[in-house]
Amino acid sequence: MSEMATHGGENEPQTSARRQNRPGGGDPATRGRTTIADGVVEKIAGMAARDAVGVYAMGSGISRTIGAMRDRVPGGTKAVTRGVKAEVGEVQTALDLEIVVEYGYPIGDVSRAVRENVIAAVERMTSLEVVEVNIAVSDVHLPDDDEDQEPEQPRIQ
Repeated sequence: MSEMATHGGENEPQTSARRQNRPGGGDPATRGRTTIADGVVEKIAGMAARDAVGVYAMGSGISRTIGAMRDRVPGGTKAVTRGVKAEVGEVQTALDLEIVVEYGYPIGDVSRAVRENVIAAVERMTSLEVVEVNIAVSDVHLPDDDEDQEPEQPRIQ
């Protein structure tokens, strides 16, 4: 048995030496850097925030109006990042969100749900630590708001 232990001990340094002599050396996961753009984090956060119960929309009234016009342009895409601003560092990120809450939902509960959704999604998808999620509630959507708006008629008939 002592021979086996000695034999096993002799093989271990050789195996380690072989790993170190491999081209490129080291674990492939540690070769290079990954950077994540602010816009990527903003998209993830925007999608996660919209999934929270009680969130009617994202952004201020002006940005929603401009976004609605942009959404009507053929080939235009919905602005997922509307109402979201991210600052991304190498290992951490901070987010500012502007939301419109649906009438009847407690703002504190909606904010808590948004914060939890955003932190979970961003940390899971990016591996960045979310240090803060600041939420500004810019409006409350009333049920009457939908009834007051007339259906849009095309300008050209």
